[in-house]
Amino acid sequence: MRQLNLDQLRTLIAIADLGTFSAAAKALHLAQPTVSLHISELESRLGAPLVVRGNRRVLPTPAGAALVERGRKLLRDTDDAVEAVKRQAEGRTGRVRLGTSTGVLVDLLPQVLEALGAEHAGIDVEVSIRGSYEAMERLAAGTLDIGLVAIPQPPVRGIVVTPWCEQPMMAFVPQRWKAPKRVTPAWLAAQPLIFNEATTHMYRLTMEWFAAAGFAPRARIELNYDAAIRSLVAAGYGAALLPLQKSTDMARNDRMQIVPVTPKLTRRVGIAHRQHAVLDGATQSVLKVLTGFRQL
Repeated sequence: MRQLNLDQLRTLIAIADLGTFSAAAKALHLAQPTVSLHISELESRLGAPLVVRGNRRVLPTPAGAALVERGRKLLRDTDDAVEAVKRQAEGRTGRVRLGTSTGVLVDLLPQVLEALGAEHAGIDVEVSIRGSYEAMERLAAGTLDIGLVAIPQPPVRGIVVTPWCEQPMMAFVPQRWKAPKRVTPAWLAAQPLIFNEATTHMYRLTMEWFAAAGFAPRARIELNYDAAIRSLVAAGYGAALLPLQKSTDMARNDRMQIVPVTPKLTRRVGIAHRQHAVLDGATQSVLKVLTGFRQL
């Protein structure tokens, strides 16, 4: 037996609800012969009469009533499935995998996620801590949808990177140290230092700043977690060059000084993703919200 035709099933339910072929035809915007054809083909397919024509009203047979009862649920499920596909395609629902550094996670991402929750409650954003190099690799492999990465990045085939924000780099110095009003490479190179790990973009940015002034200092310890570095600075273990996080660093901290550096140093962050033609609706919705927080 061939599969049920949903249009024919919808016609049968309309007849059961409205009582006549003509009323069903009007409600479904069909010609009355089309309604009659739907019922005859449905009866032929099932091998059973589905309606009984009375003087004033068409009534379903027991077989027809059973089909109407199950057909209502089937049509509801079908409509739900169609709506789910539409929500996914239009970016109103779905799961988006986003990789970011700890610096962006603390400072800007909470605002982005709050806006997403208000505008797209059906989208689940799965956040993971990723270095820029790893984020680019995962984007290329298809295991990440969006990366917030330090820029510039070497070009990767099929990956688009657009500037998103800039964060001024500052010298984070223990409170008890006597620091100048502006920290220079010469002064900082003479202090115990805490660096990001050598594989990170932050490490390269820091070492280029020192190298331009003729210095190549070594760190007491290398970490890849900004919050831990800040804690070590506050404990007096050493000084560090880190991006300023306005949401937290501007608050009073009695154990740490945050001092401008000269020459100025800026960390730039970009949004990385695959080309728009291959993105699903949910990822495009997240990108739209992220773009709304662009600070360049």
